[in-house]
Amino acid sequence: MSDFYRIKRLPPYVFEQVNRLKAKARAGGADIIDLGMGNPDLPAPRHVIEKLVETAGRPRTDRYSASKGIAGLRRAQAGYYERRFGVKLDPETQVVATLGSKEGFANMAQAITAPGDVILAPNPSYPIHAFGFLMAGGVIRSVPADPTPQLFHALEKAVAHSIPKPIAIVVCYPANPTATVASLDFYKDLVAFAKRHDIFVLSDIAYAEVYFDDNPPPSILQVNGAIDIAVEFSSLSKTFSMAGWRIGFAVGNERLCAALARVKSYLDYGAFTPIQVAATAALNGPDDCIKEMRAIYKKRRDVMVESFAQAGWTIPAPSASMFVWAPIPERFSGMTSLEFSKLLIERADVAVAPGVGFGEHGEGYLRLALVENEQRIRQAARNLRRFFESAETTLHNVVPLQARG
Repeated sequence: MSDFYRIKRLPPYVFEQVNRLKAKARAGGADIIDLGMGNPDLPAPRHVIEKLVETAGRPRTDRYSASKGIAGLRRAQAGYYERRFGVKLDPETQVVATLGSKEGFANMAQAITAPGDVILAPNPSYPIHAFGFLMAGGVIRSVPADPTPQLFHALEKAVAHSIPKPIAIVVCYPANPTATVASLDFYKDLVAFAKRHDIFVLSDIAYAEVYFDDNPPPSILQVNGAIDIAVEFSSLSKTFSMAGWRIGFAVGNERLCAALARVKSYLDYGAFTPIQVAATAALNGPDDCIKEMRAIYKKRRDVMVESFAQAGWTIPAPSASMFVWAPIPERFSGMTSLEFSKLLIERADVAVAPGVGFGEHGEGYLRLALVENEQRIRQAARNLRRFFESAETTLHNVVPLQARG
């Protein structure tokens, strides 16, 4: 029997191969240090958990909730945007609560995509940015992920040569997986481009609060007139370490928000009400927990960059996000990112995400997540060092190794 239509549009899930190998190693007793998935290990803030406990079991809280989010939660998100970005939003028409930003992207794709519609998506990129539209019947045209003049050159070329004309462009800064940050000037140019060609911008800022250099990443909605063509997706997953709670938002253009809310009204009844109430407490509460989160990730970043360099793997220090986008070590450059990822599990007990899983232009890189504590990161570095030192004698007949300079 042939695969179902939408299943056939999805390529093999690269990360599943790494996950299977990781599970097999653990079943065999290996202590795998997992830097592969961006799954926060930090606890949710205490006052947020207390609000959840306080609300659960109250009268009416077990009933169906509002699909687009309870009013208090939408007001809290609007308040956050005004404090953080100076952007005023109407919580009734310009804010939709989602079950995480991933669900928001997927259902926005369902809402706005007709079969054959062209979407401009970054490559490499978080998979939902492309596959959400593929599942909706759209066509993906890849453009560079970094916010550079080369991106605008590629965008102009795509608009000129795509039939039909693209309906939207997806951007993500701080970027997953590359950790690149965009400037407000970049967003100004992007808004001008989108308006000139009458296309929407779908912006993902899930990592906007994870920054390390006292230079907060901006929102595209800070640009005058951006609300006319843009919707922005965010999440409490990283900011408040609430990944499993599944609370996110789509905010911005009223027409796009209304389309998303309409689709969601047929598909879900919203998150469990106590979770929405607790999420409201997170957004309205003190920001000490956010500062602590940044400090922890920054320290982990510094430890990883330093200890991995000492182990023989020089990696760049990101200025934002909870990821390091690291090139395959030069001695192993003859391997693919998937091959090297498998090798690290087998020989160093370290799991990472192969760059090719984020698109073909991610080949040659690995994504490392800052989701293990400093002690475990140093242990990973020691494992890597032992592996690198033994590779010359144990791998010379197995994988292609480049001669040391």
